[in-house]
Amino acid sequence: MTAANDVVITGIGIVTSQGVGIAPHRSLLTASSAPEVVVETERFAPYPIHPLPAIDWSAQIPKRGDQRQMENWQRLGVFSAGLALDDAGLKDDIEACGTMDMIVAAGGGERDIAVDSLIVDEALKRNDREQLLNEKLTTELRPTLFLAQLSNLLAGNISIVHKVTGSSRTFMGEEAAGISAVETAFARIKAGQSTHTLVGGALSAERLDIVLLIEAIGGHAIGRWSPLWSRVDGEGGGVILGSIGAFLVLESRAHAEARQARIYATIDAIEGDRGSRDEGRLEARLDRMTEGLTGEGTIVFSGASGLSALSAREKAYLDRRLPGAPVRGYAGFAGHGIEAQFPLGLALAALSLESSARVPAFDPTEDAQGEPATRAIVTTIGHQRGEGIAVLVKETGEGRA
Repeated sequence: MTAANDVVITGIGIVTSQGVGIAPHRSLLTASSAPEVVVETERFAPYPIHPLPAIDWSAQIPKRGDQRQMENWQRLGVFSAGLALDDAGLKDDIEACGTMDMIVAAGGGERDIAVDSLIVDEALKRNDREQLLNEKLTTELRPTLFLAQLSNLLAGNISIVHKVTGSSRTFMGEEAAGISAVETAFARIKAGQSTHTLVGGALSAERLDIVLLIEAIGGHAIGRWSPLWSRVDGEGGGVILGSIGAFLVLESRAHAEARQARIYATIDAIEGDRGSRDEGRLEARLDRMTEGLTGEGTIVFSGASGLSALSAREKAYLDRRLPGAPVRGYAGFAGHGIEAQFPLGLALAALSLESSARVPAFDPTEDAQGEPATRAIVTTIGHQRGEGIAVLVKETGEGRA
């Protein structure tokens, strides 16, 4: 049964190491075998990462001046947001973009690695490190650096380039930011406070400072790439980062149908939470968030980070809680996208439902899928904190081809 305020996905913009846009990602979801993994093992050795594909930035960011003043994480976000708007058929609709809300999940901007290295080197020679830090921050950093790092500049640049000028919100907080961004967009549309929203996030993994943040907790994999569910202690923590841009256009059903938009899938429910994970508390929260769900006719897109013990814990939970539902850990081929991880999962899930795909196993340990799913569950469990679950339902009504 449909309702006017159902939240539907009408636009998808994806960039991963697998390629740019919907076509390469639909292909991997409908293929007969696992996607070939694209991984860079030399540039950031000993840390493997999933790099950006070749991108013509001017396809979505036509002005060279706009491109130059952004760093890669912003370019990636603006580019994938443009892909989503194009896909939804709204890119050139000035009125629709002018009233479109926007919710972005963002991390911090890129750092000046040369200055960071200089401070560390000098600190080895001096004991007055507080004074040293003040000196270097006032003499070595370019004046515009701090301004260029503001997290809400991703939303600002989307507004400038794509003319999306409704309300704007930016969430920070690693994986939980991506969960909260989509959850907020869903809740606002469901409550009638918004009719169409652009939501998503981006991560540039090809940054030593981001790799260091994960390695600081012993979380990054070291050396070679290995399948997601097979990563073990002794080869680093298991996380392999990926450069990812993932944006969605969400609309109320009434708004989408009024303009005869193609609908990929309906978001039936979404919830995020956080708290202690000790003594089964994580599983207890997941039990609450998945109450009433079964594995029948379902596929699970797991946003597991790859962190060895945590990912094994999630996989064991999913196999026990949703028997019969094949699990697909998409970080195995795309890498872990932190803020962009949850939006990417929703994009892949919506594409698989719309394509009636029998999604191939991404990992040798994953079960084969029988019949195409009519429901998809997307999970993201943060590498340190925060978890979220979304339930998507296959669209059965008629829409734009």
